[in-house]
Amino acid sequence: MTTVATERAARWRRYLADLEAHAAVAQPLTSEGILVRVTGLVLEAAGVRAPVGSVCEVSAAGGPVSAEVVGFHRDRAYLMPTGELHGLASGARVVPRPAPQSAPQLGRDNPLWRRSEDRGLHLPMGTGLLGRVVDAHGEPMDRLGPLQHANAQPMMRRPINAMDREPIRVPLDTGVRAINALVTIGRGQRVGLFAGTGVGKSVLMGMMARYTAADVIVVALVGERGREVKEFVEDILEREGLERSVVVAAPADAPPLVRMQAAGYATAIAEHFRDRGQHVLLLMDSLTRYAMAQREIALAIGEPPATKGYPPSCFAKLPQLVERSGNGLDGTGSITAFYTVLTEGDDPNDPIADAARGILDGHIVLARELAEAGHYPAIDIERSISRVMTAVAPREQIDAARRARQLLAKYNKARDLIQLGAYAEGRDAELDTAVRLHAPLATLLQQDMHERATLAESWRALRGLLDA
Repeated sequence: MTTVATERAARWRRYLADLEAHAAVAQPLTSEGILVRVTGLVLEAAGVRAPVGSVCEVSAAGGPVSAEVVGFHRDRAYLMPTGELHGLASGARVVPRPAPQSAPQLGRDNPLWRRSEDRGLHLPMGTGLLGRVVDAHGEPMDRLGPLQHANAQPMMRRPINAMDREPIRVPLDTGVRAINALVTIGRGQRVGLFAGTGVGKSVLMGMMARYTAADVIVVALVGERGREVKEFVEDILEREGLERSVVVAAPADAPPLVRMQAAGYATAIAEHFRDRGQHVLLLMDSLTRYAMAQREIALAIGEPPATKGYPPSCFAKLPQLVERSGNGLDGTGSITAFYTVLTEGDDPNDPIADAARGILDGHIVLARELAEAGHYPAIDIERSISRVMTAVAPREQIDAARRARQLLAKYNKARDLIQLGAYAEGRDAELDTAVRLHAPLATLLQQDMHERATLAESWRALRGLLDA
């Protein structure tokens, strides 16, 4: 009897082992669909059961096309491609991508670069990105070979509780005299760089990338002209800035989904370094192009337009992106972020500019009048403000900055009278001081792109000028 029981138990063990072996190699069932409609950049598929945010592969004549699920209606899924649409035909197979397994090192075709239904998008992050230029998918664009020392990590991270964030208490040296002296930035602050076209915002970003006191620089070029990517890296960022930088580029000809992904990828890279205790400077050019990409997607899937053609989802996406930067938990690193905002026709009441001012911790305005007069960087001090300056700068520096602003405002208000020759010295002591100090102040606020001005030097120069 004992022998029979032993043989029966052995048969059950062999049977269970065979089941485990079959289960290990079995592929999970996937729901496939077919392509039924293509309208502009939106693909409509029937029969696909995939959540919003997952990636599917659409069969095409020239190879599979990747597309992300951006919406659905009843049994139809709406997808947005991340590449070219050439070769698509009606009835093409639409297959959701499988979940990635594991791979410690990344290559061009590593499955960890793909999006899964349950784990989200995983892209390369790590020290191997320093000094490299990559696209929104984490693929190198600089022809320097595959990435090394970079592991796949999720793009989306759990937001930090507002009560757990370390407050902004430490000033940040940006290397730009006008910002250091009069618009002092705090480590972990989020600032908007408001400018029209051709007023020097790229040069100012390059100066901050080279001179800012930060461990890592992350630059996101979203929706800008393709030729500007190489020019920014070689002529503006230069080798000094590139050595500690990561550049994520998605030019203007990239699909809108790719442009949005580039902004999210750059933010995720900054979060990766921040969570390891490093201080990161995030430069994103531009927040407006990010909102425009979201507008293209939302309008394509039928969302009604609101202000200036921007649907409501655009204004909901902006704070979701911006709030990911800032200081981390107490004792960890920080992300100081500068987001460029394009003011169409130099209109300060542009809806994206107006929304950005409400969610950022300050704004620096570049004036076309100053740029046309040869004043670089063309920072309009009167219209620029740092909302945390009172928490990071000493009292005497705050008083000096306030005094300089008063003198600049006094002079600009009387500029027409001075140019007409109606100004006479001795009638207004405050105006006399403003006229006498206007030229030295203008010289103080100008700076060559290859010149560095430390925070201490900037404060000392401003106080010395006013005391004299």
